[in-house]
Amino acid sequence: MPKKQFDVIFEGVGRSSGKMRNDISVSWPAQGESFELATDEGPFHGGDGTAPPPLAHFCAALTGCLMTQIRAFSKRLRIPIRGVEVHTRLHWQGEQEGNNPYVTAPVSFDMDVDIDSDASPEDLERLLNAAKKGCFLEQTLLQGLAVGHRIKVGDDWRDA
Repeated sequence: MPKKQFDVIFEGVGRSSGKMRNDISVSWPAQGESFELATDEGPFHGGDGTAPPPLAHFCAALTGCLMTQIRAFSKRLRIPIRGVEVHTRLHWQGEQEGNNPYVTAPVSFDMDVDIDSDASPEDLERLLNAAKKGCFLEQTLLQGLAVGHRIKVGDDWRDA
């Protein structure tokens, strides 16, 4: 069977709407789907805690991505499962000098995967490995992809 290529493109538009709150519209044009999400920070960052912080969404997205692929690929690989539970721990370290903005760095991202199945350990590992390769977020993290930024100055966009 020949390889099939496809693109997955999501677009987001965020607008500030409170002290630290952001309302974000996310669309998946190819599927005709859109989602309304919000982020906020607690008092530590000067927010009101009206929505999860961005890192909570990131943790949920990474966890959910792997779980989705496990369930989808269990069918493709014909490995029956009854359920899956994933415990994710994301660890960053921050450093701040005086009153300057802090700088962050990732320390470790760990995921404990419990698949409820009668399949052999080898089949479960094969399923997990396939899911890891199919998880868009995990693959992005592995690539160390640089994020491009532009800033609007007057009527022009400049690379930043």
